[in-house]
Amino acid sequence: MLFLGEYEHSLDAKQRLAIPSELRQVLNPATIGAAFVAVPGPDSLVLWPDLTFEKLASNMGGSLVGDETLRKFERLLFAQASSAPLDTAGRIRIPDRLLARFGLSGSVMILGVRDHLELVNATAWKSKESERAAASEDLWRRANQILDSRSGQGK
Repeated sequence: MLFLGEYEHSLDAKQRLAIPSELRQVLNPATIGAAFVAVPGPDSLVLWPDLTFEKLASNMGGSLVGDETLRKFERLLFAQASSAPLDTAGRIRIPDRLLARFGLSGSVMILGVRDHLELVNATAWKSKESERAAASEDLWRRANQILDSRSGQGK
């Protein structure tokens, strides 16, 4: 399953967002679930398929008496997360508090980012297109260095 592309869509009056059909087509309820979990990310609202999110959460391990930083992160992440099931029209309802946190209203960009979706303000996303283009060569170089160092760790 790969989520790819960028799509501009509008939130309706009930704060529902239609997930584009191209993205819904990769949703396999048996393997990744039939809903999303909306989670605040560092700079965008992240939509994880529910079974993917559950798997990632279980891989975090237990933190009943664990590290303080991890406990604080889990409190931040899970307390703010919200289930967002798809309705029969392929829409999800996003809580107002999450929309407000990221300045999302009206038109939003839905970004396919490998195993999840990200929602960003459409106007802000478009206004930074030239910055992203200018930084892309350096970003590719740095990402390749990180991936090379990771593959070198297994040798």
